[in-house]
Amino acid sequence: MELKKGILDKWWTSVVMSRAQVFGINTLHLTRTTSVTVESTLKLVDRNALDCIVNQNGLNWDQARDTLKKQLQGSSTVRTNLLQGALEQYLSSLELVNRRLPFGLAETGVCYQPSEGKSNGPGCPAEVTQASLVWFCSPRTSSQWLDYWARQRLQWWRKFALGPSSFSCSDISDGEGGERAYRGVKILYHFPWGAEPLETLWNLGDVELLQTHKGSRAKLQCRDGRKSVVPHVISVCGNIDRGVLAYLQNSLQEIKKTDGQQRLHKRKVLKLHPSLAPIKVALDMGRGPTMDLRQVCEGLLQELLEGRISVWPGYLETMPSSMEQLNTKYDEMGVLFTVVITDSTLESGLLQVRSRDTTVKETMHISEVKMFLTKYISASENI
Repeated sequence: MELKKGILDKWWTSVVMSRAQVFGINTLHLTRTTSVTVESTLKLVDRNALDCIVNQNGLNWDQARDTLKKQLQGSSTVRTNLLQGALEQYLSSLELVNRRLPFGLAETGVCYQPSEGKSNGPGCPAEVTQASLVWFCSPRTSSQWLDYWARQRLQWWRKFALGPSSFSCSDISDGEGGERAYRGVKILYHFPWGAEPLETLWNLGDVELLQTHKGSRAKLQCRDGRKSVVPHVISVCGNIDRGVLAYLQNSLQEIKKTDGQQRLHKRKVLKLHPSLAPIKVALDMGRGPTMDLRQVCEGLLQELLEGRISVWPGYLETMPSSMEQLNTKYDEMGVLFTVVITDSTLESGLLQVRSRDTTVKETMHISEVKMFLTKYISASENI
């Protein structure tokens, strides 16, 4: 959950907070309007109402079918993507930009994807967390904007990757966009079982916008220089759940090392990017007076939490473990640093800080730990 939240936060910062004229919106999960996008429509239906129709005596098949149709027509549509909500918000957003292009509307949230047909019939719709940017631009520049956003999104996914080459960009072939022939681009991650799209970008032209607003061209027009035009729509839609899986798979390493006696040692390390790692530091106790060491751990934990640094309180574990076992555990959890407080910390304030990535143990004063971690995480943003 923390990794997913981190990816969403970084996505939002990259798309919304890093440039002007992109506005965050929040749209309804349910709508009475019919989706004009190429995806299938899902309806939310009251089961009790269906049971009443099915169990109603005296209805022949045709009457039951007509009653069911009316029930479905009156039911709310569940969103299958975030595009439609942004298209509906277009007119109310024009005041913010004084009818000038380009501008964008961004949103993150849960959508429901229709299940693929199987031999035993349709199953339950899949719940997907999506991140969406809908970019409104001049028709003459829409192709360049699609290329621009494709480059930006590929660079963003690679920025937080341990192996950037596993992320790639590919044009979408004709026919993959459904009935309409749109130009599209996919940001792909190459899993061991094959490539899957993390983000899909489409140049939708003005068709979807005109259909959403009943073809009224006059009220949809914006200024493009001296001309008034109906904007073209660039849709950027990311599957955040698949992105979480991609980063987990990309970050998991098995490191092999031979010791002095030529014995092969293997260790698994989840080398998530420092700014995405859910747990930044683990706090543990070494030898010394237990109560005193625990008080020091509690004090440092509160200091780190106040600095918005996530902490794993390893000192609360009741089962004894060697430092080697703890390091193995924390490496697999992706913990950036392990801090060990011992009796020497009580005497001199010095403690040990072990790095996940280098396995180097560094001695520093307890008063320096918070600043060290803050600077390290901040610097990693620019890598």
